[in-house]
Amino acid sequence: MRAWLIFLAVILVAAAARAEPVRTERIEAELVAMTRANAPGSTAVVAVRQQIKPGWHTYWRNPGDSGGPTELTWTLPTGVKAGQIVWPLPERQRLSGLVNYGYEGEVYLPVPIEIPADAKPRTILPLRVKALFLVCSAEMCVPDELDLALDLPVRASEAGLDPQYGAAIQRVLEQAPRPAGITARATLRDGVLTLTATGGPLAGRDPGASYFFPDQGGVIDHAATQSGSWGPQGLTLVLTAGGRTAAGGLAGPVSGVLKTANGAYEITAQPGEPLAGATGSGDLAPLAEGASQAAAPSTSAATLLQASLFALLGGLILNLMPCVFPILAMKAASLTASAHEPAHARRDGVAFLAGVLVTFLVLAGLLLGLRAAGEAVGWGFQLQSPPVTAGLALLMLAVALNLSGVFEIGGRLQALGGAAPARGGGTGAFLTGVLAVVVAAPCTAPFMAFALGAALVMPWPMALLVFLMLGLGLALPFVLISLSPGLLARLPKPGPWMARLKGLLAFPMYGTALWLAWVFGRQTGAEALGLLFVGGLLLALGLWLFGGAQTERLQGRGGRLHLIFGIVATGLAAGALILAARAPVAAAPSASPESALPSQPWSQAAVDTALAEGRPVLVNFTADWCVTCKINERTSLTSAGVREAMARTNAVYLVGDWTRRDDAITAELQRRGRSGVPLYLLFTPGSPEPRILPQLLTEGLVVEALNGARSNP
Repeated sequence: MRAWLIFLAVILVAAAARAEPVRTERIEAELVAMTRANAPGSTAVVAVRQQIKPGWHTYWRNPGDSGGPTELTWTLPTGVKAGQIVWPLPERQRLSGLVNYGYEGEVYLPVPIEIPADAKPRTILPLRVKALFLVCSAEMCVPDELDLALDLPVRASEAGLDPQYGAAIQRVLEQAPRPAGITARATLRDGVLTLTATGGPLAGRDPGASYFFPDQGGVIDHAATQSGSWGPQGLTLVLTAGGRTAAGGLAGPVSGVLKTANGAYEITAQPGEPLAGATGSGDLAPLAEGASQAAAPSTSAATLLQASLFALLGGLILNLMPCVFPILAMKAASLTASAHEPAHARRDGVAFLAGVLVTFLVLAGLLLGLRAAGEAVGWGFQLQSPPVTAGLALLMLAVALNLSGVFEIGGRLQALGGAAPARGGGTGAFLTGVLAVVVAAPCTAPFMAFALGAALVMPWPMALLVFLMLGLGLALPFVLISLSPGLLARLPKPGPWMARLKGLLAFPMYGTALWLAWVFGRQTGAEALGLLFVGGLLLALGLWLFGGAQTERLQGRGGRLHLIFGIVATGLAAGALILAARAPVAAAPSASPESALPSQPWSQAAVDTALAEGRPVLVNFTADWCVTCKINERTSLTSAGVREAMARTNAVYLVGDWTRRDDAITAELQRRGRSGVPLYLLFTPGSPEPRILPQLLTEGLVVEALNGARSNP
């Protein structure tokens, strides 16, 4: 009888030591122990147990073509140390031409915990860990951050396996890949990475179906077939080199997991010639992909047609968005210069279209490539980079000085967006198209949200077609006018007024340069902004000196002194730009003081907390470089009517600031079918999904939405 009581007490202690599992809509997780108790000076094994809902998956340490690994941040008692995750062998999961490495269903991630020798028996060690899971389905990815806890008992001697989870954790440890005395070499030739491995369990036996899981992305093409052969001492795998390896070669050893029919082994392949004895006996069978892999979503012709039409409409409307206003100055200058020369106007229209389409293709290719490499980026990602923002600010300053007549490029050519030349090709119009896309990219217009959201989950040829349609919509008004002699004839004939107009149109470009400098200051801090101002001053001086050299040449003088000092000043401006880009980043800026709405930073936990209290939640996903966002905030989100509606409904206002890169915000945008900002969500207690508000807000629209989402007492 006493033995039964002791056994029952042990079970009750073990149950009390574990916290309840933490759940979201996609995953259940808890921190569990392999043994009931551990002795001082020993190494305990705990595990993060995941129960992933059907249709969702998490990721291995190398997620493959997209996604991100599970991350653990520990809070432990003094002297207690947590080791690295012991990663189980992942499954291969194919999705729209990509291959990811991850897990589905029930998963255990064991972690060794070192218990200090001076730990006292009959005590409890509180283990706390913040687990960040990127949980993905075929349509979306959601970062779930869960706080897990476990009270680990310390006894004079180690107790047996935990009756509920001990055997499962032990099985994972036994089956986890581990070193096995295998020697490996990696050889790169003509984009083919040959991996040879010999010795250990590979010698003298058919390895069967085999596959290599690299530790890092970019080493191999994960989606490509792995073929090879085996010999008396081992095996050879023929792999397609990934982007990083193909571009930079083998910078060092290639490590990862070699899976064969006989087991899974950790290997490190040193660069070198193939090993002898790894070929000759037979061909390797390919390893089948996981039976429960994520299904690739089908993209029908109707979906592609709808996305393309929405992209075309979105591009047309984009011409009316605030981001594009500065570009209208460039277009106006170009039209007025060639209005009465139809051949030049047609050339400029086609060149502008080419500049827009080429730049859209480049940005779309970068966006799709970064996402395929696992980066959490969205539309407008280029302005999340402070160096790009600073460079664009100085470029816009140069354009403005050019329009102001400080200097000329190619004589009368406003090559960066001003008037097209009377002779000399459509370079200016082409570059106007380039700048139009770069500056307008942070904006999103009606119809664009669906189009871009659909494009990001399509196969890349279809996605590029959608982006091209978006570019066609942006360029179409200018192209149609340039190809319409009747419309061009209505414009005034060239005269002195054109010089005054050109000077007037410089001021929107000065404004754009100031706006980009402000965004750069918000991204970095006062020190970096000061360096950017120095760079702008030196650039203006250098361009003024270039203009002086041009004037002297027109007067028959050499102008070399002006030219030399202009080159020096411009070089110093480039140095100041580099220093500004490398300056230490200051702390993230606080909410704008002019905002009349009290706000909190957005997080899923903040949304859940407010909804649990029965309060509506208005979420504003914004960025300092998004002009539409700023206009909405200063007109519709800070008005007296909205403040009163927020107070009357007891609503919570959360701001997700995407000025700097934020993977959690990117994932939430993707979850809502968006690829950029602005995005406005209104959560109502008791409603499973939020209401998505239009991208162009009015006070009445926001008040009406809040009145329909009153808080529950």
